[in-house]
Amino acid sequence: MAIDNPIKFLTITLLFFCFEMIGQHTNEITATLDNETKELEIRQKFTYVNDSDEGLSVLYFNDWIHAYSNKKTALAKRFGEEFKRSLHLAKDRERGYTNLLSIVDEQYSGLGWKRVDNRDIIRVELSEILKPGQSIQLFFTYTVRLPNTKFTAYGFNPNGEFHLKDWYLTPAVYDNGWKLYDNIDLDDHFTDPTDTSINLTFPENLFLASNYVDTGLTNFPGGQFVRLTGNNRKNCEIILDKTKRFTKHMLNNLTITTDLGSNKYDEISQSISINKIAGFLTKNLGSYPHPNLLVSELDYSKNPLYGISQLPSFIRPYEEKFQFEMTFLKTAIHEFLKETIYLDPRADRWVCDAIGNYLMIKYVEDHYPNQKLAGKLSRLWGFKSFNLAKMEFNEQYGLLSMLAARKNIDQALDTPNDSLIKFNQKIANAYKSGLGMSYLAEYLGGQEIDSSIISFYKKHRLNQFVKASDFQKEIQRYAKKDVNWFFDEYVSTRKKIDFKIKKVEKSDDSLTFVIKNKRGTNVPISLYGLNKDSVISKYWFTGIDTSRTFTIPRNGEDRLVLNYDKKIPEFNQRDNWKTLNGFFSSNKKIKFQFFKDTEDPYYHQIFYVPIANFNVYDGVTPGLRIYNKTFLERPFQYDIAPTYSFNEKTIVGKAGFRYRKYHGKSGLYVSNYAFAGSTSHFQVNSRYTTITPSVAFGWRPDNLRSNRRQSLLLRYRSVFRNIDESIADQLDTEPDYGVLNLRFFDVDNDIINYTSWFLDAQHSSDFSKLAFELEYRTLFESNRQFNFRLYAGKFLRNRTDSDFFSFALDRPTDYMFDLNYLGRSEDSGIYSQQIIIAEGGFKSQLENPFANDWIVTTNASTNIWRWIEAYGDLGLMRNKGEDPRFVYDSGIRLNLVTDYFELYFPVYSNRGWEIADNDYGERIRFIVTISPKTLIGLFTRKWF
Repeated sequence: MAIDNPIKFLTITLLFFCFEMIGQHTNEITATLDNETKELEIRQKFTYVNDSDEGLSVLYFNDWIHAYSNKKTALAKRFGEEFKRSLHLAKDRERGYTNLLSIVDEQYSGLGWKRVDNRDIIRVELSEILKPGQSIQLFFTYTVRLPNTKFTAYGFNPNGEFHLKDWYLTPAVYDNGWKLYDNIDLDDHFTDPTDTSINLTFPENLFLASNYVDTGLTNFPGGQFVRLTGNNRKNCEIILDKTKRFTKHMLNNLTITTDLGSNKYDEISQSISINKIAGFLTKNLGSYPHPNLLVSELDYSKNPLYGISQLPSFIRPYEEKFQFEMTFLKTAIHEFLKETIYLDPRADRWVCDAIGNYLMIKYVEDHYPNQKLAGKLSRLWGFKSFNLAKMEFNEQYGLLSMLAARKNIDQALDTPNDSLIKFNQKIANAYKSGLGMSYLAEYLGGQEIDSSIISFYKKHRLNQFVKASDFQKEIQRYAKKDVNWFFDEYVSTRKKIDFKIKKVEKSDDSLTFVIKNKRGTNVPISLYGLNKDSVISKYWFTGIDTSRTFTIPRNGEDRLVLNYDKKIPEFNQRDNWKTLNGFFSSNKKIKFQFFKDTEDPYYHQIFYVPIANFNVYDGVTPGLRIYNKTFLERPFQYDIAPTYSFNEKTIVGKAGFRYRKYHGKSGLYVSNYAFAGSTSHFQVNSRYTTITPSVAFGWRPDNLRSNRRQSLLLRYRSVFRNIDESIADQLDTEPDYGVLNLRFFDVDNDIINYTSWFLDAQHSSDFSKLAFELEYRTLFESNRQFNFRLYAGKFLRNRTDSDFFSFALDRPTDYMFDLNYLGRSEDSGIYSQQIIIAEGGFKSQLENPFANDWIVTTNASTNIWRWIEAYGDLGLMRNKGEDPRFVYDSGIRLNLVTDYFELYFPVYSNRGWEIADNDYGERIRFIVTISPKTLIGLFTRKWF
């Protein structure tokens, strides 16, 4: 367009320039770091510009250091949800907080301020309305007490080093309302960009690295002084180390400061790799607008390469060059985008995840196209036959994102960052975002996606108000096909993608087939025609709501395969192919494999692994476990585990078949239908066998981060017993029986406040009974833990003459064979001292411990010092025809790992002072869990 009025154009340009100058906050900080107190004395002059179209009477500032101040902050609650007690149990000297002394305006008038509840937010009351376009100078004086790095890696460490991040007051964002976010260890600090200068005085003998520009370092007796500057930046990160770990790589108009390295990859080669990565980012994003990019080992540790890359270095399967480049690339992309694309990181995080992981995928395709996921392990004898060994490196994105989908814990990509469960927040959603961009690139053509990313970055870098919708507009602008499905289906929902080829009709010159959309997710699907292993045709099909018939030319294909390149994150790829060579050739072959593997869609995989179990009567029972479970969960699973009892010289073991159906995200989310059987020995030459059909349902709240779960189990357990003739007269019940069992269970598994209860109903030919159990654990602010359990049971009818089905105080008979006793029939010796907290839950072995009418008991304990606790049990129990009895015991509990490894030392009970008895050693009880699956759950629970 021609400019017909140069003066008018110049005026508009100058006004725009002035607006840009006025619209930038400025921040001047003078700070002194005391090595002894771990405190920063800060004076801060902040010029706030109201760039909104509304008048502001209050301003809000982020004060994220205060998140470490007590046990009730959002950070402390977040840690509790993830089973981390470090902040709750912290000593005062380890905590961080802000002591805000004063806030005055440019007229040196004191301003009213307050902390918003117990949050990391400061509310400042202005003396008059700040109109749009106006600015105000605020002067803050405050002290920051740094936290110990053991919480989030930020603060001070015991070695006298410091990592400062989110350490001074920053303005909250006003965008049609205030965006007030607490620090919950997600590294998603949301603040307005500012022009910042920092005058920092810090202890001597420390080396400084920062994402800001160092404009001069001065040493003086007892300390150092540095001036740091950053224009249009969010936050200044400072690392102070005792060793000079960081090196500077001077590139074109950019300095990269990093401490990432590899002992087996020389420094010159590292520099070449860093230069290559910088060139890749410039080509595929654009130039970095700041003079310095900080790429640190600490930032990598917060956002690492998950998967095989995290194996210990001595067994790491990748070449050093590849390992270094992927580590550096991952961290550099994350910092590059964080420092330039000012999206709301809590609401729109998926955009940067999509760009970053797409570039990771693209880098491997460009520079390491033949890289295997298992690296050098893929060439090892015995391992190279695994499907995992054949997977390409980039296939990990689909594998790990699908892990969440198969467990029905996946969440939509646009779910706010603070609402994601940890596995999705750290891994699954980020990988699915990148995979989605790769999917789009395959559908549209790589150049269109590449161009849209570059254009988005060029237009919106350093833009304060960039939105996810801006990213969508850029993709739509370059796309030559409809891509609304990507945002409406792939990004905004958790719908699964799943297609299947139903039937194929052949003619001399064409192939006609039906593609069924099994999940109704209306997205494009690719179809490949193969001849042996060579691709000879490829098509994209869209608009398949339920099923559609298509016809393609016949060019010598012997197989049709959907999603052959696995670019589409499809829920089930086992039914994606169809052979054209007749019915019998379409049958998949059976493949026996050692241990576990990823899914191979071309085989029926059967896995096997040696196992060994133990109980007193069978001894060590080695055997073979045969199952079909891959790394990804599947609906139908079988698990058969025959073992050999050397003591009894016979086969024992168990088998189970289960079909699991997942439903929606919340409410009734899962149904399980199962049939299981087991056989073992409960006494010398005495076998029990159980057969159990069951159905179970599970409920959960809409908030997947909640640890609350509810379940309903209905089962019928048939028990058959073969008794050795020498002890047959000791059996006081019929050897065979069946019990119908209905149980409702409700648990809220929080590390600070744990609550669970169940209601259990049992019915058989000889009895009917009800039982209720409530368990509560809490960790007080004084760091004292209190445990409480209530159990109540009542027979509705009881026609038995023995105590085999009775309620028990301390060691139930376990007639349902649910409890993992090492010696279930032992009444003396070490195995009789094993305790499983069930029914009465007593620890002392009292006389007449059974009740055939009703029982009510309470169990309580509290810690004396750390994991040493005092416990006490109280109860009332009644047998038919007798008066109720009052029972009690007390003692010391060593709570080494709750529910997994505990020791109980009785002190006083109905038996008197037990600790004084000569046979006291036989009265000590223990809990031990040796199940690998149970122990693994102790460490993985924080992820899921």
